[in-house]
Amino acid sequence: MASADPTTNPSVAVPSGAAVPLPDFARARSTEAASAIGMLSDVNLSVRIELGRTKMLVEDVLRLNTDSVVELDKAAGDPVDIYVNGRRVARGEVLVLNENFCVRVSEILEPFES
Repeated sequence: MASADPTTNPSVAVPSGAAVPLPDFARARSTEAASAIGMLSDVNLSVRIELGRTKMLVEDVLRLNTDSVVELDKAAGDPVDIYVNGRRVARGEVLVLNENFCVRVSEILEPFES
């Protein structure tokens, strides 16, 4: 016997103007996503955030101490590059949240840009 529920049986006629109950797509999708993301729980990735670059002589590097300032090729507020396993995959901005530095991803790069 066919089900009379329009969410499980699309051939059931619904009166014009009547509300049609829909399945909870968000819950089904989040359950699928949770199980798919769970497969990645033991995958190791090397993530590097590059604030900028500079060239220094070895003798200058040896003179660095706790209060040393190193000038980089980027200005404060410029986007930082985000590398995963040595490949540039995104750009972001450095923020301070609860007295900790963090990076907000603002742009995911296309594969051919890296």
